[in-house]
Amino acid sequence: MGSFGLSANNITHGSSFSADLEPKSFSDESKAVIDFIADYYKNIEKHPVQSKVEPGYLSARLPDTAPHSPESLDDILKDVTDCILPGLTHWQSPNFFGYFQANASTAGFLGEMLCSGFNVVGFNWLASPVATELESIVMDWMGKMLKLPSSFLFSGTGGGVLHGSTCESLVCTLAAARDKALEKLGGGFDNITKLIVYASDQTHFALQKSAKLIGIPPANFRPLRTSFSTEFSLSPDTVRAAVEDDIKSGYVPLYLCATVGTTGAGAVDPIEELGKIANEYKLWLHIDAAYAGSACICSEYRHYLNGVELADSISLNPHKWFLTNMDCGCLWVKHPRFLVDSLSTKSDIMRNRSP
Repeated sequence: MGSFGLSANNITHGSSFSADLEPKSFSDESKAVIDFIADYYKNIEKHPVQSKVEPGYLSARLPDTAPHSPESLDDILKDVTDCILPGLTHWQSPNFFGYFQANASTAGFLGEMLCSGFNVVGFNWLASPVATELESIVMDWMGKMLKLPSSFLFSGTGGGVLHGSTCESLVCTLAAARDKALEKLGGGFDNITKLIVYASDQTHFALQKSAKLIGIPPANFRPLRTSFSTEFSLSPDTVRAAVEDDIKSGYVPLYLCATVGTTGAGAVDPIEELGKIANEYKLWLHIDAAYAGSACICSEYRHYLNGVELADSISLNPHKWFLTNMDCGCLWVKHPRFLVDSLSTKSDIMRNRSP
């Protein structure tokens, strides 16, 4: 199997890769790869959806050290056909019905090409001003399509950020909620053992992992039981009872996650009722709409977000139902300062005159 070549000469498909990005060869090679991908999509239904390979199959087909010399693009694409395609589970197949939708699109693919081509590192405004500004604009576009309150929009009093996934959003909002609560308790990390996180037993497992990552003891995570009688959505009465029990035991309710479209059952939690409880007991309410949130752009499904104005944050993944290539997650927060205070640093290399 080949590698990107070491020669900077102009090449054809049958010769080795150019080491740098030479416009002529880049154009020719890119067209060949696009043709390869287009042919893959044309024939995708011919592949079994689930890969039939055995564990370790790829090690038997590839050398145990990196290639020492380049190969032609034709040879590399043959390797992809012979070695890579058999090991794929074909998520883009129309016959794929596992896990969740992760549908690509021509627009998404072309956008990925542009991003890869520019290859900027937009970690602050100065590093690439348009990255920061376009992110803000697109987040407001998406927020308005969902009819989010202005308190979540840059054009209002809120804001947001593009992540790779809602998993990142969970870590960030949990950290913000944690630091806000600890400051209120006196600022010491000793009190972290008092903080409690609530969710349903259908909530994505990423929440429990995220709680552990930000220091919440595993025993302080409450996966509240759901049942068929509520279509596996989280009962407000169950939440209230759990919160009151924890308060009586000397704990501090911290964070409640409500889900719009659980991965296992597609359950939707009652946002408005849970929001009232969260506000009453001063919990941070996060709405995990990663799976089904994109559907709420349609007017007939928007009611599933009723009560969103009571939440502190909401996230969804356009790479599921919104025909956006992996990875893309949107996070909106009502009070951006809590996120900034929790996650910002004051490194000298990050200082700039951004607006």
